[in-house]
Amino acid sequence: MEIVLYPSQVEDRLLLPSRGALRIRPLRQRDVGVIGEFYRRLSPRTRYLRFLSPMPDPPDALARLITSVDDDRRLALIAESDIADGAEVVALGECAGLDDHTAEVGFVVQDEWQRQGIGTALAMRTLGAAEARGFDRFVAEMLVYNVGVRRLLDRVGVVVSSKTRRGVSEVTFVRRVSVRGS
Repeated sequence: MEIVLYPSQVEDRLLLPSRGALRIRPLRQRDVGVIGEFYRRLSPRTRYLRFLSPMPDPPDALARLITSVDDDRRLALIAESDIADGAEVVALGECAGLDDHTAEVGFVVQDEWQRQGIGTALAMRTLGAAEARGFDRFVAEMLVYNVGVRRLLDRVGVVVSSKTRRGVSEVTFVRRVSVRGS
């Protein structure tokens, strides 16, 4: 399998109607600190929905795991907002290969940036980068009442199967070719 040049493929800007532009870029291993800070800024509810359990203060080991990207089997994209002294991560899309064609995905958007289309845009870019690496099926785990992620998956994917156990749904989907509303 040919390796796609990851950074040049996914660097982008996302224009928002009310807040200017966000920079989309690949997550790098050296971003451990910014990812830890990103998760600390999320509300307890958003962290709970992302990790399916309480996560009062994300441990450093979690940030190291998230940033252990290899740009082939494990990749992640972040959306950054410009701030006075640099950039601040406002969203994260992750993808990790489960086998040669299936990857597990996860998406999270900082609370005050939600419902602006950032999750959809980042998800489509993350899924596209994963497809460029040979993945064509995706799996997402979510709490059954996580309406936001359910809507996101409906916009970016076509569900192939879904099973629920003990309040957690595992949804398998393929990427939707065109996104409604864009």
